[in-house]
Amino acid sequence: MLYRHYEDLIIEHTYESIDYQWVSPGRISPNAAAAVIASEDQLFYEHFGFDLDAIKSAANAYLNGNRKLRGASTISQQVAKNLFLTPAKSFFRKGLEAWFTLLIEIFWSKERIMGVYLNIAEFGDHLFGIEAASQRYFNTSAKNLSRSQAALLAATLPNPLKLKADNPSAYVMSRQSWILRQMRN
Repeated sequence: MLYRHYEDLIIEHTYESIDYQWVSPGRISPNAAAAVIASEDQLFYEHFGFDLDAIKSAANAYLNGNRKLRGASTISQQVAKNLFLTPAKSFFRKGLEAWFTLLIEIFWSKERIMGVYLNIAEFGDHLFGIEAASQRYFNTSAKNLSRSQAALLAATLPNPLKLKADNPSAYVMSRQSWILRQMRN
């Protein structure tokens, strides 16, 4: 959220308020956690913050000539990045992210990690947290999110500034369907 304000003030020379409301994990539908796990990190409860197979695959792609850094981040790594770091992509930032991820995994439960993730994830332009997204897009609280609504929000997470929940593209709708299938599995 601070980085979004930095972009507004320094780069765009504007100011736009952040739509955000923290809610306790007990006030978030289990559908929200199931959807983001299905979408972002299906091994969330099985790893210690790092998906080593995904990291190896991304590293191999990079070493084989694909110079675009691609995602291999777990939910825990995304929490570390979103809480403590900027979205810049570099090996140095990834090293710091790994350090913070390790600390988060040592000191927080998986439930706490998920609760923080859902409360700080960006779901649209200047829109942060599952409660604010639920209110804006569905006029309901995060506690009352349906499976379909949660899957639609999760479908936007790879790039919430381009992938819209309020005007979903065919790609977003396809991702939502895939996430719903993964949730059933």
